[in-house]
Amino acid sequence: MAEKVAFWGSTRRFWSLTRRRRRRRAPGRQKSDEIMHQDLVPLCAADIQEQLKKRFAYLSGGRGQDGSPVITFPDYPAFSEVPDKEFQNVMTYLTSIPSLQDAGIGFILVIDRRQDKWTSVKASVLRIAASFPANLQLVLVLRPTGFFQRTLSDIAFRFHREDFKMKVPVIMLSSVPELHGYIDKSQLTEDLGGTLDYCHSRWLCHRTAIESFALMVKQTAQMLQSFGTELAETELPNDVSSTSSVLSMHTEKKDKAKEDLRLALQEGQGILQSLQDPPAEGSVQGVNQDQLDSQTTVQRLLAQLHETEAAFDEFWAKHQEKLQQCLRLRHFEQGFREVKAALDMVSQKIATFTDVGNSLAHVEHLLKDLASFEEKSSMAVDRARALALEGEGLIDNKHYAVDSIRPKCEELRHLCDQFSLEVSRRRGLLSKALELHSLLETSMRWCDEGVYLLASQPVDKCQSQDGAEAALQEIERFLETGGEHKIQELNKIYKEYESILNPDLMEHVQKVFQKQESMQEMFHRRQASLKKLAAKQTRPVQPVAPRPEVLTKSPCPSPGAWRGPENSGSEGSALRRGPYRRAKSEASESRQGRGSSTGDEEESLAVLRRHVMNELLDTERAYVEELLCVLEGYAAEMDNPLMAHLISTGLHSKKGVLFGNMEEIYHFHNRIFLRELESCMDCPELVGRCFLERMEDFQIYEKYCQNKPRSESLWRQCSDCPFFQECQRKLDHKLSLDSYLLKPVQRITKYQLLLKEMLKYSRNCEGAEDLQEALSSILGILKAVNDSMHLIAITGYDGNLGDLGKLLMQGSFSVWTDHKKGHTKVKELARFKPMQRHLFLHEKAVLFCKKREESGEGYEKAPSYSYKQSLNMTAVGITENVKGDAKKFEIWYNSREEVYIIQAPTPEIKAAWVSEIRKVLTSQLQACREASQHRALEHSHSLPLPSPASSRLEQNIPVPGGSRGRWWLVQRRGAYQLIRR
Repeated sequence: MAEKVAFWGSTRRFWSLTRRRRRRRAPGRQKSDEIMHQDLVPLCAADIQEQLKKRFAYLSGGRGQDGSPVITFPDYPAFSEVPDKEFQNVMTYLTSIPSLQDAGIGFILVIDRRQDKWTSVKASVLRIAASFPANLQLVLVLRPTGFFQRTLSDIAFRFHREDFKMKVPVIMLSSVPELHGYIDKSQLTEDLGGTLDYCHSRWLCHRTAIESFALMVKQTAQMLQSFGTELAETELPNDVSSTSSVLSMHTEKKDKAKEDLRLALQEGQGILQSLQDPPAEGSVQGVNQDQLDSQTTVQRLLAQLHETEAAFDEFWAKHQEKLQQCLRLRHFEQGFREVKAALDMVSQKIATFTDVGNSLAHVEHLLKDLASFEEKSSMAVDRARALALEGEGLIDNKHYAVDSIRPKCEELRHLCDQFSLEVSRRRGLLSKALELHSLLETSMRWCDEGVYLLASQPVDKCQSQDGAEAALQEIERFLETGGEHKIQELNKIYKEYESILNPDLMEHVQKVFQKQESMQEMFHRRQASLKKLAAKQTRPVQPVAPRPEVLTKSPCPSPGAWRGPENSGSEGSALRRGPYRRAKSEASESRQGRGSSTGDEEESLAVLRRHVMNELLDTERAYVEELLCVLEGYAAEMDNPLMAHLISTGLHSKKGVLFGNMEEIYHFHNRIFLRELESCMDCPELVGRCFLERMEDFQIYEKYCQNKPRSESLWRQCSDCPFFQECQRKLDHKLSLDSYLLKPVQRITKYQLLLKEMLKYSRNCEGAEDLQEALSSILGILKAVNDSMHLIAITGYDGNLGDLGKLLMQGSFSVWTDHKKGHTKVKELARFKPMQRHLFLHEKAVLFCKKREESGEGYEKAPSYSYKQSLNMTAVGITENVKGDAKKFEIWYNSREEVYIIQAPTPEIKAAWVSEIRKVLTSQLQACREASQHRALEHSHSLPLPSPASSRLEQNIPVPGGSRGRWWLVQRRGAYQLIRR
């Protein structure tokens, strides 16, 4: 409302200024105002243009001695025939042209009737006297010049003098010189013997132009007044688009009004220039009063236009500034809403960062997540600070809405400061957690190193005085390092890290402290044993002959421990390694000490095995829970009708692409594998059997990994879908869905690390062979998964890759080709120019592909392979060694019709490929042999497999083949081929 009042005030000041300027004009200057008001001027020259053109009366611009305007009635034979309406119009118009001051003196009429008759003169004078609409000062009549008519006029005039005298002052003139006695010649036109320049057509043209310009000025002023009223009554919009639209619309109207003003000024300048130009070249006659009045009128109209334009420009500048301020305010308010929403979302997300981590790696990951979140949120925070600065700039520039802008600026700064403080607080807590977990892991490593130290001390060397003392010193040195690495006081830890200690973390601290105490207890027992051995060795003993005794076998001996009483010679050999010339009782005590050390070592390894088993079970349970959470919190919600409106069109019917066979993986682990792992809790070293029995079930991971690139691509397209954000909010997850979709890939790679750890602590225990086989099988699955990821990237192969059998090997090589058929130069060029090819070895064929550049991100950041050619393994032969390079071997086709020299990156890779190809050829031989045995009725020869590649002799292994001949596996100079003879 205040804005509207301000606009109305500006409008009133604008128009009152115009009215005051009009009132200040002198009476003689009011003609332009009267012309502008059409209610005071009933007729315009344009309205009676045809009547004025008849020229039965005209206003020449001449003046009497006292300034009376002169209206001339020239000789017009048809004067009596002019209709009264036309006569009245012309008289009314002509008497309205002079100023009010001149018209008030009275008009002088000059009636030229020199060529007329007295009867017409009388009628004309009486008609003029009866119908003249203004004051008359004098009527001058040039009577007829003919003798008879002049005589008649004298008699009649004397006879009717009283009639004329009562109505108008009429003077009968006999000649033009007599007329000059009443009106100066300079105020009379040439037809009356005067020198006044007058052109009726030019006068009519000027009058029409002046009145048209006056009307234009009036309409322009009215238009500006109406436009100003519209601007003043305009309500300020409440949004950016409406404000921009209003500003654009008003600016467009303003431009049109300014253009109308420009055109009006241009027309007025043209009229004024036309009035000021001399009527003819060389004319020396001056400008008459009417012409001067016309010039003054146009000048006044132009001045009024300039004043109107200046007042409107001033008003428009204020109105435009108001609208621009409003637009800036609406932009600021819109930005404030967007930034506040972003900051609210950021605050909600930072509030979810409550986890302090369960390990050092986890805390480091949380710190990275916090840093990444802070970096992503910095854009919103920076924008908020910039918006606050923008608002302060509006305040400094005297914006009309200061009371609305200042609180928003303060709120933005408060939100930014609050976010920064919260991030700093979270970083401080995580730093404390990092410090605590670092201390815990340092203590854990110290304990593990202590266990390793105890396990690595050779028991046999500790039986001597020097060995016992060395081992004792080694233990003491290690214990001295505990001050830097172990937890000193549990209560001090609780007090120092009270801000981050939750039940789980407190339990973890207690476990580490208990492990530290257990390890120290083990060290104290070992120290006691070693001190006892060292003390016994220092006693004076009598030299006696050594006597072998039967020792008890350790249930799980370690390297260096005694293997048992089976070989008394080995026992004697062990006894001879130290000064064992002592009494029987001393030897018995020594054996007891050695048994105690071996038990400590086995106990240490058992503790480590249990630790690995606990980690395997804990991570397995967490893995199953995470899979269930994803399936219930995301996959199931995609079928929830209440969530359908949040799912983008790109996600419809794409659940199988996004999640792959995660449900199948979950059911396997939840129903089968986890339970079998739990059954091995008491015997961790037997866990390898669980893996071996379920090795075929682990093939489901190959299918999941093959689908992962499609899942990654779909996620990148739809990651900003509101559905995922809502599900993440409901689950209170700190990480988005793509992190959880990566869990199966991470889990299958985690197994081989845990199996390696378990195998390291179970070398001499039951189940070690199963652990080794399980580790090899898991590594084989990982290799198969990796190979299949490359296999799905092959493009251009027309057949079905599944028909080629199992993929055995894949890798990149340099390849030279040599063909018997073809141009010599082509063969030579092929021989010396290598090609980079990626080979895929299947059971039935080997494929040659060209590796393309890597592209994409994440799982899509993988190479693609363009298929070039394939070789059927039934027609393939190999040469293991190529002269001059230990990394090269040959693959030849159709009896060396095509030869491919393959250079591997390393000799080890070459050996692996040659071995695998040899196995394929050998299996083909075995298959042919079995087929021949079924068909053949004669006996078969059982021959050994080919000799090692180093043999240079040719061995032919015949296989009965019926009427079609026999199959032979030929080995010559390190080359193998299955041929039929």
